Amino acid sequence: MQIELNLKKTIDQNASAYFEKAKKAKSKLEGAKEALEISQKKLRRLEAKAKVKQAIDEEAKIFKRTHREWYEKFRWFYSSAGKLVLLGRDATTNEILIKKHMEPGDIVFHADGVKSPFCLLKGGIDDKSLAEAAIATASFSEAWKRGLGSLEVFYVNPDQVTKQAKSGEFVSKGAFMIYGKKNTLNVSLSLAMGLDEQNRIVCAPPAAVKANCKLWLEIFPGNKKLSDLAKGVQKRLGPAPLDDIIRVMPSGGSSFT
Repeated sequence: MQIELNLKKTIDQNASAYFEKAKKAKSKLEGAKEALEISQKKLRRLEAKAKVKQAIDEEAKIFKRTHREWYEKFRWFYSSAGKLVLLGRDATTNEILIKKHMEPGDIVFHADGVKSPFCLLKGGIDDKSLAEAAIATASFSEAWKRGLGSLEVFYVNPDQVTKQAKSGEFVSKGAFMIYGKKNTLNVSLSLAMGLDEQNRIVCAPPAAVKANCKLWLEIFPGNKKLSDLAKGVQKRLGPAPLDDIIRVMPSGGSSFT
């Protein structure tokens, strides 16, 4: 190691100059160490975020579906007794549901006084499925958006449902005439959302969701936007596509606890 001395300065002055240089070098070294530590922390955070993103991406692959069942074009669920229940989404799907998929032995549900979907309970009648189909009909009607707590729903046999209008009347798209006796049920509006064994998002009466889903949460009429609610549901149930979550929700605002 070589040391240069300034002959115009005393030994003490030379020593003092080298001491100042040493202090500056030490300060720079400490600054470099601190900068290195900050960079390493940032790198660790980025690596952690990358691992989380990779995990989410891998999990999302599980939810990516290449095949959908024919009934998924409608609102649908399986009752707690294992019966398929189908509901129209709008006038077009109401029309298709009744004209193409109503069969002898089905039970047909609808509600008067509010905009309501037509609903088919497939495969025969049982008390649990009857109640759940009625609750779904009420909950997916305009009553949900209006914040009603309950609604009267009626059910009939397929041979009572027709497009044949009375003289002088017109039956619009998605609407049907009902003839004969109506059986009525007064039900409370109630829905839950769940993730079934096939990783499909289901929205249905709570009893049906709890019976058929591995994860679930109840929803209620509320003022949350569909997009905000969907993001909350996604956090609770898993990284299912937001579009799939929004698609099954009732019209109007909702909330969950």
